[in-house]
Amino acid sequence: MNKAFLTILTIVLLFCSCQSTDKNSVLEKNKEVVLEYHKVWNEGTYENLNDILTPDFVCHYLTSEEWTGIEDSKKAISDWRAIFPDWDEEIVDIIQEKDKVVTRYKATATHTKRYEGIDSTGAKIEIYEVSIYRIHNGKIAEQWCFPDDPSIKTQILNFKG
Repeated sequence: MNKAFLTILTIVLLFCSCQSTDKNSVLEKNKEVVLEYHKVWNEGTYENLNDILTPDFVCHYLTSEEWTGIEDSKKAISDWRAIFPDWDEEIVDIIQEKDKVVTRYKATATHTKRYEGIDSTGAKIEIYEVSIYRIHNGKIAEQWCFPDDPSIKTQILNFKG
């Protein structure tokens, strides 16, 4: 009886430890794919977006702007980096839970082309953003992006260059 109990207890403990490792492994992979996506924004390298985003990826922007799919994502990133070519996102906080990853990050850049009716100023901007990502089968399926757009405009308009 005692031997059977110890055998069952051992099996249960092994099963629980394997589940925990699998869960942590999935959470870590979810985090890594989001970090890779931030790297694309930082470097403007789109080659691996097929490995990062699902084909039907949707970005829900704080404003009414929204884009869908990998090609639209490439265009959105390219258009943004044309205005702010040195765009850099520094992760401040990252939280993972189930199929979601949340990042809070500081973005810095130089305004070099027309933005919302304002010609290039050379202003150095710094804003904080929050993005929530939903991961599906190891890729980002959705993003909800909450940037401080009003602060971008304010910093550009107040630039004394």
